[in-house]
Amino acid sequence: MRQITLRNQGFTPRLQESFKSLRTNIQFCGADNQVILLTSCVAGEGKSTTSLRLSMSLAELGKRVVLVDADLRKSVLMGKLQRDGEEILGLTHYLTRQASLQDVLCSTNIPNLHLIVSGPYSPNPAELLSSQTFAAMIKALRTAYDYIIVDTAPLGAVIDAAIVAKCCDGAVLVIEAGKINYRFVQDTKAQMEKSGCPILGAILNKVDIKKPGYGRYGSYGSYYGYGYGEANTARAAQSQSRPVSSGKAPAPQAQRHSAAKPAAKPTPGNSAGGAGQ
Repeated sequence: MRQITLRNQGFTPRLQESFKSLRTNIQFCGADNQVILLTSCVAGEGKSTTSLRLSMSLAELGKRVVLVDADLRKSVLMGKLQRDGEEILGLTHYLTRQASLQDVLCSTNIPNLHLIVSGPYSPNPAELLSSQTFAAMIKALRTAYDYIIVDTAPLGAVIDAAIVAKCCDGAVLVIEAGKINYRFVQDTKAQMEKSGCPILGAILNKVDIKKPGYGRYGSYGSYYGYGYGEANTARAAQSQSRPVSSGKAPAPQAQRHSAAKPAAKPTPGNSAGGAGQ
């Protein structure tokens, strides 16, 4: 098994605590949630970084974790690796039967964390991900790992995540504050629900902590419910992710540089969320 080095992710103590809260909420969603998919509405919201940091946090608990980069269209995780020039066999190699599962599994410099990179670009990613070969891979990984985290392409742009979701136990939406309007979030959520995969929750990412009313539960809930797509479009140097519950299980939460706090639901019975890449 080849070993690869993950670049320093810049974990501050506060950020580390945030992902501890996220992994705890993931665990509270139930022991049956072994294969967890992360997606977003569009690119650039932070789902890949969130997937990696969640995987690292779970591995810190001593859990056996494998992160599967199933974004076969535009992988972000490939840029977070330190490579020695030698080609790393990835998911596309396995799905096209050019390599075995052992060939594409890589150990990392993080104890207990393994990684399957996306591999070279494929002209037919949806077909590869819907194949029995992919389903068989997930089934095999279940026997060897405590958690399988699957990073997928943005569901608001392509259908790949909904295809992968059929092999997963739960999904988390990662959505960037101020970038995606409320209706788009609901449409993306509805698309995921059609796959039959339960939505565990959502992560609202890149929230401007300097915005007036930050920290007051009521004020933020009002802002989210009525002006989500109209304000806070500028990225602050410091930002935070906040969870929004799906209504069935505690929502996972993550953050950057500040303590995460729960946000109110826009309307009873509905869920929305956000995150970054």
